[in-house]
Amino acid sequence: MALFTSDNVTGACPEVMDALIKANSGVASSYGNDKWSSNLQKKFSEIFETNVIIFPATSGTASNSLALSVLSPVFGKIYCHELSHINTDECGAPEFFTGGAKLIPMRGPDGKITAKEFSESIRGTGNVHLTQPAVISITQSCETGTVYQLEEISAISEIAHAQGLKVHMDGARFANAVASLNVSPAEMTWKSGIDVLSFGGTKNGCLAAEAIVFFKPELVGNFPYLHKRSGHLISKMRFVSAQLKAYLSNDVWLRNARHANTMASLLSKGLAAVPDIKLVHPTQANEIFVSLPNPIVKHLNDKGYEVNHDELDGKAARFVAAWNTEEKDIDKLLKTIAKK
Repeated sequence: MALFTSDNVTGACPEVMDALIKANSGVASSYGNDKWSSNLQKKFSEIFETNVIIFPATSGTASNSLALSVLSPVFGKIYCHELSHINTDECGAPEFFTGGAKLIPMRGPDGKITAKEFSESIRGTGNVHLTQPAVISITQSCETGTVYQLEEISAISEIAHAQGLKVHMDGARFANAVASLNVSPAEMTWKSGIDVLSFGGTKNGCLAAEAIVFFKPELVGNFPYLHKRSGHLISKMRFVSAQLKAYLSNDVWLRNARHANTMASLLSKGLAAVPDIKLVHPTQANEIFVSLPNPIVKHLNDKGYEVNHDELDGKAARFVAAWNTEEKDIDKLLKTIAKK
């Protein structure tokens, strides 16, 4: 029973499936020269209230790594949180795609980098013996289920730009963060200093659809060649673009995210009410991290739930709500725990 293990275990939402069926009719130009891909550029620009340049991809790992490959030289430093996906879960892909850039993991409360620690970590500029500060990557929402506030993003961006660094946002759960803060996509990105965004759709209702979003055209550079070289300029791009177009239309992406966040909040409150369970981080989006006694973990696994108690270096168990999580599933989980 994979319920609550991840938002990756879900299928695609109806709007995305309908769009795929429609895109499947007839023929279309290949390699992104189709009407869905052309319209997608306009849709993203509309959503972000500025002209953007976007490149679809089929995985978050590729989206992050490709974005970083154009922002950092091979001798660059990429600052990130020690729990960030690029540091813990991408099998060295950022280092591979960048040709050897060095990840500089930092600590920070609740999975967030603080402006102070970031500022104090920037060193080595101009020293030929050292890798050179190039990029900072922040995750929104974070791997701990928390969310950067706009002022936190702006403070980090100001420090980065003052030192000549670029700012990347890993937005695997971007919609959940927008819904949590109740702000516009523009406010959470380029208006707060983000240069390039890895925009995620897969976790929130798409099948395999992500996008690299450039807010500054001058940063694109040779990216089209990197995109092709990586294998993510796929021949039938219409099927990725059609997903993202449907996802961004009629507020599907935000409706899905709001539902997931609401379900996570409900589950978080229910778990926190159990005497032996403690929240490890505040629940601000759609992920809940709790400390579970081993007997409860065993009980849940015996009942068919797949509970991984090794999240965050073995310090927590993770439960994730998704776009299609139902209250009855939450009630069933809580009742199962209560019977322990």
